[in-house]
Amino acid sequence: MDCIFCEIAAGRIPAKKVFEDEDVIAFLDVNPTSFGHTLVVPKTHVKNFMEADAAIIGKVFGTASALGKILQEKLGASGMNLLSNAGESAGQSVDHFHVHLIPRYDDRTKEALTLEFGPMDLDLDQVLAKIR
Repeated sequence: MDCIFCEIAAGRIPAKKVFEDEDVIAFLDVNPTSFGHTLVVPKTHVKNFMEADAAIIGKVFGTASALGKILQEKLGASGMNLLSNAGESAGQSVDHFHVHLIPRYDDRTKEALTLEFGPMDLDLDQVLAKIR
């Protein structure tokens, strides 16, 4: 079998489609982390956002922006997480670029998605020097 997202985009595997045009398909995640969790996927196979060209990125993120507003309004979400993993160590489980739209709700604080931001014992000048 080919890439599962390519199969969905080609119509060979059914999905609960939220949106589709000639370049992008969006469908409900079968393993959601919140009510309304939706994947936005280019129909063209590309491994992740770092390998996608600017046109594909623009189409996927443009669709994600528009859909995020619709999901928030229709589902009564109070916020939205937008997430794209690149590489297995980052949690990417399907090697096809996709964006997660994860609606968030004030009354559901214990849903599965957790990202913790906080101070780390880092020399930011050293980090910046490595990047430059």
